[in-house]
Amino acid sequence: MNVYDLKQSFISIFNESPERLFFAPGRINLIGEHTDYNGGKVFPLAITYGTYAYVKQRKDKKIRFASKNFSQSGIITTSLDHLEKNNETEWVNYPIGVIRFLKESDYNIEKGFDVLFEGNIPNGAGLSSSASIEMATGVMVRELAGLSISQVELIKLCQRVENEFIGVNSGIMDQFAIGMGKQGQALWLDCDTLEFEYAPIELKHEKIVIMNTNKRRELASSKYNERRAECEQALKIIQKYTNVETLGELSIEQLTDVESWLNDSLLYKRVKHVVTENERTKQAYVSLKAGDLEHVGRLMNDSHQSLKEDYEVTGEELDTLAEFAQTQSGVIGARMTGAGFGGCAIAIVKTDEVDALIKSTRRHYQSRIGYGPDFYVASVGDGAKEISIEGAEQTR
Repeated sequence: MNVYDLKQSFISIFNESPERLFFAPGRINLIGEHTDYNGGKVFPLAITYGTYAYVKQRKDKKIRFASKNFSQSGIITTSLDHLEKNNETEWVNYPIGVIRFLKESDYNIEKGFDVLFEGNIPNGAGLSSSASIEMATGVMVRELAGLSISQVELIKLCQRVENEFIGVNSGIMDQFAIGMGKQGQALWLDCDTLEFEYAPIELKHEKIVIMNTNKRRELASSKYNERRAECEQALKIIQKYTNVETLGELSIEQLTDVESWLNDSLLYKRVKHVVTENERTKQAYVSLKAGDLEHVGRLMNDSHQSLKEDYEVTGEELDTLAEFAQTQSGVIGARMTGAGFGGCAIAIVKTDEVDALIKSTRRHYQSRIGYGPDFYVASVGDGAKEISIEGAEQTR
């Protein structure tokens, strides 16, 4: 990402120079998939790909949005007094929702602004581009207006935007990882209590390779909400027999009882995934802190299998990428990441085998699926923050 080019674009679009620059990363999830909205554990990390926002505060209440990723939409103008959903331009609803919810929470925002967004997260790839633009907006507005909202409260607000304004019934993992990410650290999060710990992810001789199926998946129209409804249905039945608030509280040992309580093979498979995935996430945390990356890799492989067979959210494209990568030299582990139904898989790969993995996987995927995947080598980065314009331009 060339922030100098982004600045020049801001000047050409708005006929003025921006004053401040903000950034929010994307995220990948090492392990712990579809457990966040079930009160379970997750293990995400922020990546160095993300959303940049150049901004200049105005003296009036007008807000002008533009995006280099959606340049065809031009400048979208609204005001602090008219923060309604835009039915014609979908992407702008994420920042509009954040500003609206901040105002509805009685945070005083008196002045509008001009903002230009650009992200280098592949849109619709399952790396959380939506939560990234939400958190970029939240941190930006907080700093511009001098709001006293904490990072965790901002994370919660951005999740509400996703749920209530956008209409995607997602958990808190994406916003939390993007808001609280730290360079060189994975984030072990209890999604029920929001207690979290950092675990160093020391990749001295390995890289994280993101493998994009290039099959778009729109969360709001996918089976994501259907899976969540199935879990809620199963929980209601289970609560007749044992005192739990979430599926994340169930232990492996209780699965035999759960199977008899549910008496429904489909619902049982959904619960089985949540419970076993929660256990894998706990083991991955212990193994990562102990430096046992090989065990983390095996847990990643098992996670993909569970997501394929028990939760049924992978599909041919993700299976082709992850399962082929698992067989390749130098691959420690591979699995889908994100909600599934397309999007991305990730692999932890020995550095000297990365090029060979990309070449062989691209060839295999092309022959099976009929079009090519994309690959990104990711680094572990910081969470949402303001960036010095001078410092950013010096690194271009």
